[in-house]
Amino acid sequence: MKIKKLLAGVMCAALSLSLLTGCGGDNTPSAPTASGSSGTSGDGTEQTFNMKLAHGLAEDHAVHIAMTAWAEEVKTQSNGTINIEIVPNGTLGSETDCLNSITMGALDMAKVSASVLGNFEPEWNVVSVPYVFNDKDHFYKVMDGEIAQDLYGLTEKDGFIGLTWLESGARSFYTANTPIRTPADLNGLKIRTMDSQMAIDMMDALGGSAQVMGYSDIYSGMQTGVINGAENNVTALRDHKDVTAYYCFDEHTRIPDVVVISAKTWNAMSENQKNIMTTTAAAMSDSYKTAWKEFEDEVLAAASNVELIRDVDIPAFQEACQSIYDNLKANNPAVYAYVERIQAAG
Repeated sequence: MKIKKLLAGVMCAALSLSLLTGCGGDNTPSAPTASGSSGTSGDGTEQTFNMKLAHGLAEDHAVHIAMTAWAEEVKTQSNGTINIEIVPNGTLGSETDCLNSITMGALDMAKVSASVLGNFEPEWNVVSVPYVFNDKDHFYKVMDGEIAQDLYGLTEKDGFIGLTWLESGARSFYTANTPIRTPADLNGLKIRTMDSQMAIDMMDALGGSAQVMGYSDIYSGMQTGVINGAENNVTALRDHKDVTAYYCFDEHTRIPDVVVISAKTWNAMSENQKNIMTTTAAAMSDSYKTAWKEFEDEVLAAASNVELIRDVDIPAFQEACQSIYDNLKANNPAVYAYVERIQAAG
């Protein structure tokens, strides 16, 4: 598969570069904000960590390919003291299941959508606020900077912390029969959303009807008319192109994926091991930006039957979502404080 070869090449080049820059010095990113002590024994040797990292996507997905290459690099740089087994396909349960397993000490790591983290600490909901990011460059600036680092540390009391983030594209509407150019076009339409209050509030603000269901049910739902469409990044067309007539680039949210690690496991690592984890993770995140774009392009090329609607009235969508900002300001000051920080960074 073309994307698999491309990703493997990109990841190997980027992660090999981290070997040249090393695990210390000015190029090393700050470790996630969890307290902890040395993971070395009395004779100076480091503990060995055999960990599982769970996610819900298939082996040929860009995420799995990237994390597999990363795990190999971590093993190499740590001289085999850090071994990460990637467990795909939701084998260990949903993203929420995996986070709960981490809190109970039954799992070390997981890749989850940032939207799920909002169920643990509400400040994480900020990345699900419609149009909180001006564009992709603004999104990258926030996720590569201090704001993301602060978010990573919020869940330490829940038993895990964020390690790095992965691009997951801009989410837009796609439908079986109706092109979406303005919020008015959503009137009367049943649109599948994630099980997220922010996503439901967004649909209410835009005039559509939110239908919460699992991703695996979208195809049959659109095929039978149970739903009229869904909202997701363009790679969803890999699974749903046969039942989709229009993909409409309103780009209402940019919700990253986040790789989290057990705080207990993290605290047990030596400083050298932590530096290896953060340095190689940062290299993975950076190279994945290019890999994700190539992944999107390949999916769009294969979905030639889908009409791409780019003349979307984005200011009208932004105006329709203003009520969400007003509600956050009045009722969720902690989340709104992060909204203001993100907007100031733009």
